[in-house]
Amino acid sequence: MTDVRTRWLITADSRPAFTRYSRLHEDVVRQRKVILAPERAYELDPIGLAVLGHVDGVASVAEISQRLAQTYSAPVEVIQTDVLELLQGLADKRLLRDGPDAFSPPPLSQTAKSYAPFERGPAGLLAELTHRCPLQCPYCSNPLDLERANTELTSGEWGDVFRQAASIGALQLHLSGGEPTIRRDLEEILAHAVDAGLYTNLVTSAVLLTRERLAHLAEIGLDHVQVSVQDVVPESSDHISGYEGGVAKKRDVARWARELGLGLTINAPIHRQNIDHLPQIIDFAVEVGAQRLEVAHIQYYAWAEVNRAALIPTREKFLATVGIVEEAKKRLQGVLNFDFVIHDHYASRPKACTGGWGRSIMVVTPSGKALPCHAAQTLPGLSFDNVRQRPLGDIWRNGAAFEAFRGEEWMQEPCRSCDKRGVDYGGCRCQALAVTGDAAATDPACHRSAHHEEFAALGQNESLLPAPAFVYRRLGGADRKEKALDEQPA
Repeated sequence: MTDVRTRWLITADSRPAFTRYSRLHEDVVRQRKVILAPERAYELDPIGLAVLGHVDGVASVAEISQRLAQTYSAPVEVIQTDVLELLQGLADKRLLRDGPDAFSPPPLSQTAKSYAPFERGPAGLLAELTHRCPLQCPYCSNPLDLERANTELTSGEWGDVFRQAASIGALQLHLSGGEPTIRRDLEEILAHAVDAGLYTNLVTSAVLLTRERLAHLAEIGLDHVQVSVQDVVPESSDHISGYEGGVAKKRDVARWARELGLGLTINAPIHRQNIDHLPQIIDFAVEVGAQRLEVAHIQYYAWAEVNRAALIPTREKFLATVGIVEEAKKRLQGVLNFDFVIHDHYASRPKACTGGWGRSIMVVTPSGKALPCHAAQTLPGLSFDNVRQRPLGDIWRNGAAFEAFRGEEWMQEPCRSCDKRGVDYGGCRCQALAVTGDAAATDPACHRSAHHEEFAALGQNESLLPAPAFVYRRLGGADRKEKALDEQPA
């Protein structure tokens, strides 16, 4: 049994096995084999694949090395050193355990195998099952005009979307919202995803889950749970989310996920109202046995744009989080893995938003609109196809919205001649529009943008003012007073 709060150091006597939430997978569309894991697909070279083919929780590292020595012309001592290095790297990512896992991995269908290779398809699909949510987080990435329950795709329609997504190369499926557990047919939706052979990640606030329901989802084949935390200080969490008692429930759900063998990520959006509690958030993630912690400085669009003055931290506090995370990465190596999303206002280089426009991610809204990113609907002049009317593969390849900023032809200077254009792909189009008025302009987070200094000053100046009251996320828009939880059944 591997202690999740201690780094597991692999030795020649260790008997490594994949966890329930990680596995070898044949990516037929791209004609390769990968390790599927939370938020990742790790590509393997032939030697790595040969090593992992012997990882079963029964064979020791020494035995695996002896077997490989019969195939490769190298001394067993040299082979064992290389095997230990490979397996330690995977163990530090919390993808291996010592001895067989008590939980069987979810079944995988052969859905994707019936399709011909599809060039440059999306690696991930974000399925917004609903915009209904019991929380009212003021930084929610859902649009201000939330979609109603009576427009949501049915479970059968989602199943068709999942099969199409698998056929064009999707590996990861993120079941999100709103709050996806509001859907009474979530179990049916998940079953369709498992049948399509997708790696399933439930993105949830956790406050509506019961242990019985989570166990049922695990039985169907759920791989991973991502629990969002607004803060781990109860009073602050209640204030930010507009929901009382969330912290205790999240701790319970995290414990249940670990007991059921599910992968667990804690997602912590960071802003001026909780930034001082980052060390406690890290401690919480370790306490509940999470494999990953996403420390994500807020991205200012949708509800976060409305609440920017209430959310934006000072440059000094942002820089402090960089040091806190870097120290924790070293201290918690092999215990907790970090994804750190930096603050755009205080950056010098832009992020490759969603891995580049129309390159790796597709978002499908509750009503079936297919988007290149969460906030794409903020860009004027774009039309978005609906999966009810057009095949997913055709939307991905030829949809006007996906083609709008794909590649480099749309780029202006300085992006067009920048040697980083194939790394950041020009940054965020929605942020460029919001600040410069031109969606094709250089992301102002970039130091080469003519608007960079103005953008940085805006953040710092707002951060020094008293924080205004939140405009909470509510159905009907930022100026409406309806409850966040739609009463219409799904």
